[in-house]
Parts: sequence; structure tokens; C-alpha cells
Amino acid sequence: MNVLIVDDEPLAREGMRMLLEGEVGITSIAEARNGAEAVTRVRASKPDLVLLDVQMPEMDGFAVLRELGAEALPPTIFVTAHDQYAIQAFEVNAIDYLLKPVTRERFQQALARVRERVSAQGGLDNRHVRAFLQQLSAPPSYLARVALRSAGKISFVDVEDLLYVQAAENYVQLHLRNARHLLHVPIATLEASLDPGMFLRIHRSMIVNVKQVQELETGAHGEYIVVLKGGARLQASRSYHEKIKRWAANPF
Repeated sequence: MNVLIVDDEPLAREGMRMLLEGEVGITSIAEARNGAEAVTRVRASKPDLVLLDVQMPEMDGFAVLRELGAEALPPTIFVTAHDQYAIQAFEVNAIDYLLKPVTRERFQQALARVRERVSAQGGLDNRHVRAFLQQLSAPPSYLARVALRSAGKISFVDVEDLLYVQAAENYVQLHLRNARHLLHVPIATLEASLDPGMFLRIHRSMIVNVKQVQELETGAHGEYIVVLKGGARLQASRSYHEKIKRWAANPF
């Protein structure tokens, strides 16, 4: 397997090279320092696998994907620091991705999936990549405000002003700094309309505005306690531990 590493960070490329050198069946490893160089190298050498960084200046990983097109794209594992929209899009479209910092165990899992997919299909079916390209060309529009109806009037709340949202049966309670409002909508429906870069689900009944988070504390049983800037303390569920941990990690 001939592999191309694409990343603008020399240390990141070196880290990926070290992971690859420990794997059986890797015959050669090439590197590209930016998106434009990646496009040139893919077209010239047609690697068997590309490890493609998402966040690069000038021409990022998504631009590389658009330039090459799904049909010309070799099997690819995307590498991302901390981009909630990208991660959500990868998972929806069954795209293989790695979240920095990359562990050997997670790297081996992604590599094994690519090998299995190529082996089973006698090549790579890039329908999932085409679907991903379509999604990138039409990114979702997220809710900017919430309309509240009461006593014959309609008032509006900007979602940026929300501290957190809490489920209350078929309603949600919107918590603001100096007010609370009930909205007749299930929490899962509201979550789908909120920008995942701004709002984080920390419990099956709670979503928090990440811009309002002051710090995280660890509870007695390993669960997170989310402390907001105004002093509110929210108990996170252990089932959301890994999701919160990813959100809290540095992007390097």
C-alpha cells in the first residue's frame, strides 16, 4: 500500500509516518505540505491511501476533495482537530476520519476499515464521498432565534442568548440569564436545529451553549460537571463523557 500524508504541520506528518511505519503492508510513504501539493501528487502517483488533514490554510482538505472529485479520489482517511460539523458530516456519510491527537488504536481501526472496504468491493465505491460532497456544497442552516407565543403575542429569543436547554416531557425549558421560557418541542427536534458548533448535548435531557461554559469539573463517579459563567452547575451524563471530552480537548 502506497500512502500519501497531507498535512501543513511537519510534526503532524511525522506522527502519521510513525504510525504507518508500524503497520504491515505499507510499501511507501509520501508527504504533501498543503492542499495544492496534495492534488498534484494524487493525480501524478495515484496513491492507494490518503491521510488528509481537514484544517489547512488556503486550500483545506474539503477543497482538495472538491478539486479531485469523488471518482478520482483514492481511499481517504480524513484527519481533523476539532470541527463538530465535519465530524457530524463524516459520521452521517460513513466517512473514515481520525480526531487529533491520533492514538495508535484509533488509527489501526480506521486503517482496518479502509482495507476491509476495498477488499470487499474490489476497489472503493465512492458513493458515500459523493454524498459528502453534496452535503458540503449545501451546508445546513441552523436556528438563529426561537419564537415564543404567549397571551396573543409572539416574542423572540436569539439562540446565542440561551445558557442551556432542559427537557420537560414534550416541552423544553429555555434557560436565559434572567428568564425561563417553555417551548412545545421535543429536545431531540430542537437539537437537530441547533448549530453543533455552539450547542453540546451533555445529557439526554440537557443541551448547553458552549460559549457559556466556564469550566468542567469531574464528579465522584467520573462524570463531568459543567460550570457556566453565571455559576450554574449542570450534571452531565456518563454516556456523554467521550463527546464532552472531545469537545474539551485542544485542537493540537
